[in-house]
Amino acid sequence: MEIFPVERIREDFPILKQHVYGKPLVYFDNGATTQKPVRVIETINRIHREQNASIHRSVNWMSDHMTQLYEDARKTIRAFIGAGKISEIIFTAGATASINAVAFSFGETFLEPGDEVLISTMEHHSNIVPWQLACERRGARLKVIPITDAGTIEMDAYRNLLGDKTRIVAVTHVSNTLGTINPVKEMIRLAHERDIPVLVDGAQAIQHTAVNMVDLDCDFYVFSGHKVYGPTGIGILYGKEQWLERLPPYQGGGDMIDRVTFEKTTFNELPFKFEAGTSNYIGAIGMAEAVAYISEIGMQAIHEYETGLRDYAAGLLSAFPGLSQYGTAPDKTAIFSFVLNNVHPFDTGMILDKFGIAVRTGTHCTMPLMNRFRIEGTVRASLCFYNTHQEIDRLMEGLQTVTDMLA
Repeated sequence: MEIFPVERIREDFPILKQHVYGKPLVYFDNGATTQKPVRVIETINRIHREQNASIHRSVNWMSDHMTQLYEDARKTIRAFIGAGKISEIIFTAGATASINAVAFSFGETFLEPGDEVLISTMEHHSNIVPWQLACERRGARLKVIPITDAGTIEMDAYRNLLGDKTRIVAVTHVSNTLGTINPVKEMIRLAHERDIPVLVDGAQAIQHTAVNMVDLDCDFYVFSGHKVYGPTGIGILYGKEQWLERLPPYQGGGDMIDRVTFEKTTFNELPFKFEAGTSNYIGAIGMAEAVAYISEIGMQAIHEYETGLRDYAAGLLSAFPGLSQYGTAPDKTAIFSFVLNNVHPFDTGMILDKFGIAVRTGTHCTMPLMNRFRIEGTVRASLCFYNTHQEIDRLMEGLQTVTDMLA
């Protein structure tokens, strides 16, 4: 079996050479944002320095060249997620923007008083609030799928909640707090048996495992570039063509128009119908470069290595005295949320930071989930393919220091 080349990969990420408070950086906040490889940084810098020009507008060489790079980026993303058609790939500002676009456009078109939108208890605020707003505007109701103490979807409850009033299901692929990998393919199948469309929030899945839209059969899938080793301010809305054709545009402006008069505006064809204004074309190209980078490493190799990290960390954390974990599903990514010896998560995080270990503390934009477990927050360590077993050992040493100081 080929050994995963983690040390060589780490050389591609210059930020990992940093020292914090005199200690080598251990970056365990990948659930918030991932670091960027050199080739992504250099691609973005090169475009700013040598090639920048607005796309889809001018007839000069630079504009034509940038337009081609932008549309090539769309093709790269289509191949990466296994979408059926290039017209189904919409560039947005990120996963949040993508969900808002669907929630608004779908809600204005298909939600009526008394209708229901179905989400889960473990959703990120970005997959709660837009649907709440849509329901408030349209007089619909937000229904919530319960979860078990281990942090898994209660599938029997899900089946029972799917009803004649359900107009759409919006569920996360992987919980950003618990790491739970939801059975989204089965959830989609059950919803489709009732002709109910499904939106999947893939922000925490896309960087950890291979996805294929044709196989998954979801109606919408969203993710952010900065979670997949690309730049901020760029993301993807995948939508089946038949849905994107039926939905009205979320925003108006340049690029999304066909013809404008003061009496009426007609809209551009897909995918441009949903890309109003000057797109973040440099971000799109940077995201495509990041996707190409991890594709060359291999999503299966990444998944297997991260699974090894997950199992190693899970074993050590489970055996640590006084540590309570939240999210113990058998099928999960290397995301660990915990509280240590009743020490406030903020205090734990602050001490770990002094040892160069970056984690996140708080509610992780999942306040309803915290209410479900009757806690105020957790420490979250989220790992990825450039992390190492030695860094996990340093985390455990840091937690022992917290225990010695505060427990």
